[in-house]
Amino acid sequence: MKDLKDYFEPRLPFPTRIFEIPTGPIEVYIIPDKKKARVLRALFPFMPVPSLNQEMLDIHADKKFRVKEFMVTREDGMNMLVSPFYFESGGSVIDWIPADSED
Repeated sequence: MKDLKDYFEPRLPFPTRIFEIPTGPIEVYIIPDKKKARVLRALFPFMPVPSLNQEMLDIHADKKFRVKEFMVTREDGMNMLVSPFYFESGGSVIDWIPADSED
């Protein structure tokens, strides 16, 4: 099995901005609104891919957001699809559930 530190994904074709957080700097892509649907389809790991207007719940932050508010970070050679609350709770795409879900 490959060591995670050897994993590498190509960078997305967007500029980035560095955010300083207590655990170290995080690189965040600046994705134009008109490109967000394409990026979401490319990075969302489940089916069906939600619409940009769908409301989701970040289970770590226990807060709702619209999918179009997502961020993509660049960490350890990977592009990570994360919630808008990532800096406060660490919620990545695997921590999103539809806001109208009963569970």
